[in-house]
Amino acid sequence: MSPSDYPVRNAHDRRQRRLLIVLALGFVVFGAAAATLFYVLQPETLRIAVGPAGSDDHQVVQAMAEAFEEESRMVKLSPITTEGAAESMALLGAGKADLAIGRGDLGMPADAQTLAVLRKNYVVLWSPSGRPGKDSKKKATRRIGEIADLAGRKVGIIGRTGVNLALLRTILVGSGVEPDKVATVQFGTEDIEKLAQDATLDAYLAVGPLDSRITAAAIAATSRSRGAPKFLPVEASEAIALKNARYEAEEIPGSVFNARPAWPEDKVDTISVNHLILARKELSEAKAAAFYRQLFAVRDSIAQRVAGAAHITKPETEKEAEPSVHRGAAAVINGTERTFLDKYSDYFWFALLLLSGIGSAAAWLRRYLNRDDRDDTTSHRNRILAVVSELCNAGSEQDILTSQQEVDAIIGETLKCYDDGAIEQGDLAAFGLVLELFDHAVAERRATLQSDPADQAKSPGPTLASRR
Repeated sequence: MSPSDYPVRNAHDRRQRRLLIVLALGFVVFGAAAATLFYVLQPETLRIAVGPAGSDDHQVVQAMAEAFEEESRMVKLSPITTEGAAESMALLGAGKADLAIGRGDLGMPADAQTLAVLRKNYVVLWSPSGRPGKDSKKKATRRIGEIADLAGRKVGIIGRTGVNLALLRTILVGSGVEPDKVATVQFGTEDIEKLAQDATLDAYLAVGPLDSRITAAAIAATSRSRGAPKFLPVEASEAIALKNARYEAEEIPGSVFNARPAWPEDKVDTISVNHLILARKELSEAKAAAFYRQLFAVRDSIAQRVAGAAHITKPETEKEAEPSVHRGAAAVINGTERTFLDKYSDYFWFALLLLSGIGSAAAWLRRYLNRDDRDDTTSHRNRILAVVSELCNAGSEQDILTSQQEVDAIIGETLKCYDDGAIEQGDLAAFGLVLELFDHAVAERRATLQSDPADQAKSPGPTLASRR
């Protein structure tokens, strides 16, 4: 291998190294893009606290999680079973759950907001009419026809939590009755028959949806043991709702609990409280909106699994409510959800700036990787200039041809570097000027030698330099 071959081989090795570097960077960029895309397309998993196990709420959430798993590519649910709504609220407040199920009048975190209404719970108050013959032996007592008559009486409350007791006290205060003058006793949902057989009770209270199996069973049981129910209207329902934002004034339709006989005979004023799907305010708008859209997209599928899911409705956004509606759900309901460009326009600008920076960095990296080739180009130009100087001492045509062969090798290597992008147009133009100088030097030296026939030598063939 001649000495002139070493620069060519070194340049070839450098090009291979550059190619490997470019390929490695390409794989890194592709891998990062693939990993980012995989992360972005992963379904968002939201933890939802609900309890107790086996309750209607728990069954609805389980069906919801199954429907999301089957039909959603954006949101999935991970149920957390708790002892009850109070524990669910505690987990939500502690950030250990993203969502929670609870009644609107429960104690909850200050930043809790509504995503959807799971169901509407109606307050049902009734008193027994008494059985003829059985009650005639007892001392006659004044019948209970309205809430004001509850003073000095005893009310059986279905549900052992404190919220139903607090709700009754709110109704009593709103109806002008001192709560301390009304005795209360609470029964579990499994103690309906015990409640119905308790002759010391003068009235009953249940809170649940109008198609609640528990409420219907309690009314039927008390009617069998104590006579037909007399439903007590909450005549101050609107005033109570105005003073307590978590309650709403409602009506119980006639015959909703029984058709024959009609229970109740006519519509009855009452108040309601919503059972809610709650989230903390800090839950992102995108996640809340995705959950809301998916919930109502699969609501029919959930209702086919659990009948109670048919009560799921959107929250009211047109009036002030407590807790307030989450901005993500409100944006979907009101049609004000930001578009993709609205959400990510800032990111697009940042991406453009980033791409510009990457382009500049890539250009710098390219120049950095090609620095050896640029140095070779400079050394090649200097070598040609040296050859030009040596031509002055060329004693024969053979010496000229040797110089031309060396320059041919330099030309070939320079053109390869140019094709590979290692050198720029400006460098090639400067290289061309040096070659023109070499051509003039060859022509002048050849003319000088031809003027002296004794120094002429037979040419072995044309070269690249001689053909230009």
